[in-house]
Formats: sequence, structure tokens, C-alpha cells
Amino acid sequence: MTEYVFGVDVGGTTVKMGLFSNEGELLEKWEIPTDKREKGKNILNDIAASIESKINEKGLDRSGIAGIGMGLPGPVTDDGIVRRCVNLGWGEINAEKELSKLTGLTVKSGNDANVAALGELWQGAGAGYKSIIMITLGTGVGGGIIIDGKIVYGSHGSGGEIGHFPSADDETEPCGCGNFGCLEQYASATGVVRLAGGLLRKGRKSVLKEEGLTAKAVFDAAKEGDETALEVLDMFGERLGKALAAGAIFVDPQAFIFGGGVSNAGSIVTDTVKKYYEKYAFHSVKGTDFRLARLGSDAGIYGGAMLILGINT
Repeated sequence: MTEYVFGVDVGGTTVKMGLFSNEGELLEKWEIPTDKREKGKNILNDIAASIESKINEKGLDRSGIAGIGMGLPGPVTDDGIVRRCVNLGWGEINAEKELSKLTGLTVKSGNDANVAALGELWQGAGAGYKSIIMITLGTGVGGGIIIDGKIVYGSHGSGGEIGHFPSADDETEPCGCGNFGCLEQYASATGVVRLAGGLLRKGRKSVLKEEGLTAKAVFDAAKEGDETALEVLDMFGERLGKALAAGAIFVDPQAFIFGGGVSNAGSIVTDTVKKYYEKYAFHSVKGTDFRLARLGSDAGIYGGAMLILGINT
């Protein structure tokens, strides 16, 4: 009988890891630096070494370990093929097979945002639902789609890449992906700063200053009624609300879950997005729930554990 499972969340700066019981209790969490030297060739070795160290430290019986669930920052197919992780320096690789060879344990992987969404569905803001879309609003915009308790990987591993939803036809600056007018150019922390900076350069009056400007400052100013900040909030909300209205037509989720640093602004984010979502959404999906994520930076390790445990939500 298996007793334990490991959840792993691989980020560009750190790798977060958690040891869980087979009932889903987080027993311990820790992290190691992400070694991106030499195109990230040491990352999986470092993960394997850290897990092996934890097994030895805790005196765990390897036969009682169900496996390792892992979130990765890039497109991942349902059979474990990674389609480039730019932030890690990886090209195409089967990270599941590689880590399994190193550890002798079963490994299952997915895109980090999808895996985080699975974590929120299991023990976070999505508990009680079976189908959700999670939106992570940070430096970029990520997304995770869970339908009937299962991750939507897509045929190319790109299911949930909502940050690259085409959001504007007249954008002259390129997105990091190379396209123009992607959603994350407006709805990410970077996008909010860009929008606000553009208005300030036009001479708009505001308590905001372009130097050292942050998305948090913009949302804080909006809460205080600053007209320029409110205009940025409105642009942000309309772009994201319209994108989610399109997403709802495709998958009809029970709820949208908002995570990432921008979501820390709270209800001002969800209320504004929901206003525009309801404006553009098809009538039968207007009542979709909007919730703020609960697990924070632990969502990825919870989701990794659930990949292995296969808990029926």
C-alpha cells in the first residue's frame, strides 16, 4: 500500500517540492534553486537528488511512495513530452521518463498553470467543482483548464495558454511570444504597468509616477479613486473579461479561479473582470462563479500530488 507522494513545481528561480500523505495531507515542503546553467541540464538531477535526500532523511520505504507529480513552465502533452521550456533552457524532452529513470519512481507531469489549477480544484478555491478555468495573473498571464476533474492538455500541450489569446488588432509592440496584441500584454502585471505608463506619458493627471511604477500601485490608486488608475483597471477588466467570455463558450466551466500576484489586489480585480465578462458572455454562461485562489504559491505542489493520487473530485 502506498503511503506518500511528492509534488514538484518547477519555476524559473526555484523548484518547490512537497511531501504528501496518500490522503493529501502536506507533511513537509521545501525548495531548491533552479540551476539554468548549460540549458538547464542539471535541473532534473537536482530534483532527483533532493527527493532521494528526503526519502533517506525520513526513512521512507520506497515501495510506499506512489510517485512524483510535477508542474513545468511550458507546454506539456498528456504523455509527458515537453514542447520547450524557454525559462529553463529546455528544448523538447520527456521529463517524466528522465526523472523516472533518475528516481526509480512513477512520474506524471503537466504545464505548471494547469497543475496549479488542479491543486486549487482539489484543496483550494475550486473545491466542490469538477470543471474550472484558473487564470494566473503575474508577470505574464497563464491559465489552467480542468474539465470533469481532468487537465485539458491539448494535442500540442498548449491547453490553457490563455495569455496568448488574440486581444487587440492594432497593437504595435510584440508580445514575448512574437505575436502582437496577446492578452498578457494588457492583463498581466507587466501589461498593467505598460498601460498606465502610456497614459502618464500622455500627460494624464494621477498620483502615479512612471518611475518605479508597479501593478500594485496602480490597483491601490484605483481603490482610492484615481481616474487614471481606474481607466487602466477598466482596460484590464475589459480585455480579460472578453477573453473569459470566449473561453466559457468553448468549455463552459463552473468557475473561474484567479491566482498570481495581480489577484492579490482582491475583489477590485474579480468585480471588474466579471462586469465585462457578463457584458460579453453568452446568456447561458453568465452565471459562472468568480473566485480568488486560496493556495498561493503552494498550488503547484498540491496539483503535482493530485496528478499521482488521482483523487476523484
